[in-house]
Amino acid sequence: MLSGSDKSNGSDTTQRVLRNIVRKIFLEDWLLKLIALAITIGLWLGVTGLTTNSTKRLTVQLIPNIANNVKVTNNLIPEVDIVVSGDERKLKSLSGKDLVASLDLSDVQPGERVVSLSPQNVSIPELPQGMKLDEVQPRRIAVTLELVEEVELPVVPNIQGTPAPGFELYGPSVVTPRTVRIRGPVSVLRNMQSASTEPISIDGRSSDFVARQVRITVAAENTTVSDTVVDVTVKIGEKRVEKTMTVSVAGGVGRKAVVTLYGPKTVLETIRPDTLKVEMVKTDNGQETPQLSLPAELQDSVDVRKIKAPGQ
Repeated sequence: MLSGSDKSNGSDTTQRVLRNIVRKIFLEDWLLKLIALAITIGLWLGVTGLTTNSTKRLTVQLIPNIANNVKVTNNLIPEVDIVVSGDERKLKSLSGKDLVASLDLSDVQPGERVVSLSPQNVSIPELPQGMKLDEVQPRRIAVTLELVEEVELPVVPNIQGTPAPGFELYGPSVVTPRTVRIRGPVSVLRNMQSASTEPISIDGRSSDFVARQVRITVAAENTTVSDTVVDVTVKIGEKRVEKTMTVSVAGGVGRKAVVTLYGPKTVLETIRPDTLKVEMVKTDNGQETPQLSLPAELQDSVDVRKIKAPGQ
């Protein structure tokens, strides 16, 4: 067991240790401690700052966020005014040119609607951290949403110009591919019958040619085209004329028919009436009708315009 003197000595030792600790904390190296405290306060102020909340009004671009099966078809206002709040120092460097207001229309049903603008359905993704969107002006705007569909339409080549003298366009020109798929609002597609190409000039041409990678143009707004280019085969040849000749009727001695042919002049000049034969063919009602079959070498360049058989 410890004696009374031992207990007293232990108590004095403990008190001396505590006094030394207190002296080191509050009395020794006090200048260094003040400097450290000042640095700590400075760092805190640098990070948090003596922040002063403020507001700023900006004009920013407005972009609608819509569902995939609808389209905005009215002239939506391009810009809105917004009020943002936050650190005054950060607000000073904030510019409306760097911001875009996204209007959420994903849940709005098709039709003519009046939509409210507020921080609940307008977001500014580019706002710096700590900034808050407080207000949007105007508070309401008119929006027309239409359902979107896709249709397949034929492509019509836009041929312009005049061929070389003595030549003409043999139409129609052949387009590859013949059709394109166009996506757009239902009301717009309903009035579209075809898609057109950019102008294809035939000025001074005297033979067939292929116009490659010709762009397709669609005048209707809010539409997109699946294939944007096509190839167009244009046929140009000698100007065609009519030629009338008297041709024998097969199986009828002395019977003649008057035939009118249409084709290039130089080709028609080579055709002799004695090389052609008109046949009388009975129709379903028992009547006879004249028919003329052209030789294979003439079928692509010459057309039979009219046949007048005996007695007609």
